[in-house]
Amino acid sequence: MFCMQLLLSCALALAAQSARAGVPDVPGPEFLENILQFFGQNDSISTRNLENLLLLVSARRSELISEENPLEDQECPSAGQILFHFNLTNVTELTVEHLGRICPAVLTQVLLPSCPYTAPPPLPPLDYSVWGYGFLAVTIINLASLLGLLLIPFTKKSYFPKVLSYFIGLAIGTLFSNAVLQLIPEALGFNPNADSYVENSVAIFGGFYLLFFVEKVLKMCLGLDGEHGHSHSSPADPPTESYLQNGGVPEKKDSVVLAQIVTDRNYPEPPQTPTQEVQVSGTMCHWLRGQRITNIKTVAWMITLGDALHNFIDGLAIGASFTVSVLTGFSTSTAIFCEEFPHELGDFVILLNSGMSVPQAVFFNLLSAMSCYIGLVFGILLGSSFAPNAIFAIAGGMFLYIALADMFPEMDSIAKGQTQTSSKIIFFLIQNAGLLSGFAIILLITLFAGNINLG
Repeated sequence: MFCMQLLLSCALALAAQSARAGVPDVPGPEFLENILQFFGQNDSISTRNLENLLLLVSARRSELISEENPLEDQECPSAGQILFHFNLTNVTELTVEHLGRICPAVLTQVLLPSCPYTAPPPLPPLDYSVWGYGFLAVTIINLASLLGLLLIPFTKKSYFPKVLSYFIGLAIGTLFSNAVLQLIPEALGFNPNADSYVENSVAIFGGFYLLFFVEKVLKMCLGLDGEHGHSHSSPADPPTESYLQNGGVPEKKDSVVLAQIVTDRNYPEPPQTPTQEVQVSGTMCHWLRGQRITNIKTVAWMITLGDALHNFIDGLAIGASFTVSVLTGFSTSTAIFCEEFPHELGDFVILLNSGMSVPQAVFFNLLSAMSCYIGLVFGILLGSSFAPNAIFAIAGGMFLYIALADMFPEMDSIAKGQTQTSSKIIFFLIQNAGLLSGFAIILLITLFAGNINLG
């Protein structure tokens, strides 16, 4: 493109010079002025920049020039030789008129095989490992959504609240640390391993953990487990059963449902559908049987749509993270995986209690999980073509909200169901183990990312 513009400039300049011989004048100096604006200054070009112009012109020539070229024996003229040929040796700054005179010699650089030629760098190969690792991570996370269904029978066991508390603490630790250690610095253009950023981020988690530890110890010592430290109003009553049956959506759906699971292990089974209400649609799979779609409560569809949007953003974060590095992608995937287990368990309980059969709950849960693949594709494409800072910023804010506004009250609500002091201490230790292990996982990945080679 540049060579064509230069050729046109020279042709128009020569046409302008021939106007004195009776050829109509052609307004062509504008093209030469463009060259001076790029290579020169103050409507002139220095001899040193003339060398750069010659190198650029020769670098843009086609590789076919060297095949059966009748000019292959000619020497490539340098900038000094060109200036000598046109009696411009004493000129230090070339103007538009000077450039119009030497244009034929400049264009000759394109045709002479002896002129230096730099082949354009090859396009970087498509990194298929990013796609492979990304789809593998999303698939494992989506399979985790089925863990909620598999673990529902174990919710009546006495040890289940302890297991659930650990996983919620693990999710809080991984989400919080991934946002602070990786997503937010990437969004702001920082290098997490430079300028003591990791040490300062550890201090951020230290401040959060210190207040958590002191508040819990004071509440256990003073017997204030049932109160909120800074609340000036009584806690809202949990949604009634009739409210949920009418399609109402509780504000903290997972907190309410998981608290109900661990405090009342004899919760009613999902309502059984009478034989006359069961239908099998001719357009659906034969195993997708249960309530009529119109009989399923509105809350089930709102949960499904909300999960689809949530999973899409998760996929965006995973895809953009893998474009930065494989370790960053695995770090984000680990945080999302730890968060999905308790989240999906609560979703399954809501779907089953909203009138869905087990196959229906599995189908719609997996259907909403497919949006994670769509988000992954967009995340990789955007992260490869543009700076994915905005994606990291959105994901970092989302991770902090889920960890502190959603899952932290969840973990608190489970512990509040304990009445014995020994049980309170055990749950407190389990919560600490989950928080610290989740933070340690992401911290180790961040610290040793440069020393880990995945091939």
